[in-house]
Amino acid sequence: DLETERKALQKFPEEELEELALIYVERGVEPETARAVAEQLSRRDALSAHARDELGLHDMIAARPVQAALSSAASFSAGAVLPLIAAALAPEGTVTPVVATVSLLALAILGWLSAKAGGAGKRRAVVRVVFWGAAAMIVTGLIGAAFGTVV
Repeated sequence: DLETERKALQKFPEEELEELALIYVERGVEPETARAVAEQLSRRDALSAHARDELGLHDMIAARPVQAALSSAASFSAGAVLPLIAAALAPEGTVTPVVATVSLLALAILGWLSAKAGGAGKRRAVVRVVFWGAAAMIVTGLIGAAFGTVV
């Protein structure tokens, strides 16, 4: 999208300026003021103005791969705590059902909490998260069985 916008600014600068001004008019700015704002922003950095106001791209939504990786690592580690504790404390011969039960209960709680935080339906969220968690455990177990590495 950004590269397309860059090319459009090079080929059709006046049309792009009008398009930017129209965006401001649609937001409630008087046409003359909208044109002046579009001109001023375009003189400074036309591509940034179009990226922000036409495409909705800005620094706050820029990708941050290191932050995403660290967040994923922390989430994965936090999510592994309860199943690891369950595995360590489960009586011999019951590790698999205990870990599966504890994991599904934790998923149900997390589904409920995320629905509450997001204002979504709690029952549907819990069912969805538990269903897909159980499906992932079953598929993983079947793959392990196929390779003879069932825990």
